[in-house]
Amino acid sequence: MATIRTLLVLRHGKSAYPEGVADIDRPLAPRGERDAVAAGQWIRDQALAPDLVICSVAERTRQTWDLVSDQLDAANPGNGVVRYDPRLYTADAGDLTGIIREAPAEVGILALVGHNPASAELVMALTTERQLSFPTSALAAIEFRRGWAAVSPGAGQLASYWTPKGGAVTR
Repeated sequence: MATIRTLLVLRHGKSAYPEGVADIDRPLAPRGERDAVAAGQWIRDQALAPDLVICSVAERTRQTWDLVSDQLDAANPGNGVVRYDPRLYTADAGDLTGIIREAPAEVGILALVGHNPASAELVMALTTERQLSFPTSALAAIEFRRGWAAVSPGAGQLASYWTPKGGAVTR
C-alpha cells in the first residue's frame, strides 16, 4: 500500500499596510494574527503538524507561520523544519509545483506558506476543485498517493479545507 503524503497550502494572514513599508516587509494586521492562531489550532486538532515547512520570505508569511507554529509546539515540541524560500514570494502555481517536487521523500506532511493568487491556483491545479475561495489564512490539506517527485496537476485529492470565517470542510 502506498504511503499517503499530505500537502498543507496556507495563505498568509491578513496584512497591514503601513505607510512607506515595502510589500515584502508588510506585517500582519491584528485580524491576521488572530486568524493565524486559529489556523494553527485547526492544524493541531487535525494532527497535521508538518515535517517540513517551506515559507515565503515576506514578513507576513513568516509571522503567520510563527503564530501557527506556536499552536503546534504545545502538542508536538519536535515539529518540522522550516525553510524560508524567496521563490515563494513571486511564485505561480507551476513554480510551487516544482518546489513541492523538491521535497525529500521521507517528508510525510509538507506545508507551503505563501501568497495568492498562487496558493489558490495551486490547490485548484493539484485537485479537482475548480472554484475555491481562498481568503487570507485559508488552509487546504491535499493528499497524494505517490511521492512528492510525482506531484502533478490533478494528482491530489482535497482532504479538507479551512477558512477563518467558514471553518472546516472535510471531503
